[in-house]
Amino acid sequence: MDRRLLHALRIDGRASWNRLGQVLGSSDRTVARRWARLRASGLARVVGATDPQVLAETQWHLRVRVAPGKVVAIGEALARRPDTSWVRIVSGGAEIVWAVRAHTAADADQLMLDTLPRSSVREVTAQSQIHVYAEGAARLLQQLAPLTDDELAALSPVAESSPLPPEPPPTPGPVTELDEVDRRLLAALQTDGRASVARLAAISGAAASTVRRRVDQLRRDGVLTLHVEIDPGALGRHVLTLLWIRTAPADLERTGMALADHPEIGFAAATTGRTSLYASVFTRDTAALYDYLTHRLAELPAVVDVESTSVLRSLKGEAGPRDPLPTRKRS
Repeated sequence: MDRRLLHALRIDGRASWNRLGQVLGSSDRTVARRWARLRASGLARVVGATDPQVLAETQWHLRVRVAPGKVVAIGEALARRPDTSWVRIVSGGAEIVWAVRAHTAADADQLMLDTLPRSSVREVTAQSQIHVYAEGAARLLQQLAPLTDDELAALSPVAESSPLPPEPPPTPGPVTELDEVDRRLLAALQTDGRASVARLAAISGAAASTVRRRVDQLRRDGVLTLHVEIDPGALGRHVLTLLWIRTAPADLERTGMALADHPEIGFAAATTGRTSLYASVFTRDTAALYDYLTHRLAELPAVVDVESTSVLRSLKGEAGPRDPLPTRKRS
């Protein structure tokens, strides 16, 4: 039931408890209680995300090597920023990998200059994300407990007040005109995608009817999408590994689409830089990772080179805290 609930929320993250209960064959109270337990335990959460293309932004993947002893403090500072999507400590514990959104490369550089203490930084690498092939560890739910076609149809996206089309209509151009109410709503939904209308109204300072209308419109325009973030360990995938893959331009799309079909892949995207593909791999253990690298990945003929690094700790994003981290007190 937990897995079916998570899959249902992946289809519509703001579906009412009553609607979810009807589709899943349970009461609204039982469904709400199960969700409260999953969220309180840190196993899952619904979060809002903005589309960088619609907002004329670019997602950047950044890697920074820092001085020993500084990695956790810098990583937590990055995780507190509203413009970072995920933050992870990797390799030997002296490297941080994170994703941030910015309008230009200069903006991304400024973000790094504002956040990273220069005396602690040893090396920085930045790559812009240019196309996504697979997104989200919630893809694992389709393999483990898929809903039926009828259940999926019953959960075609709806907002709290009115139906939404199953797929947002094409946007004529970048939507950049967001007012202060929109920005407050998006910020609140990035922390809790299922925040109540009453809570969103209190945060944004707008009336409940305005909140319903604005959230509906942000979803219709493709500005706001809702994602289910799941601790992969709860699904039996305890090892998270990041891959940077080099392939020829002519083989990029074919290889990226092939990666998206691999059940171990949680995320795959084309990027700029020395390597052309970035991917995250969720496996049961290191033996399963070895099997993936030496068989399924090795069978892709266009893969020229692969760099892999293990995630030691996720500070933000899937398998990591998204709620604001507490500020450390100075002694």
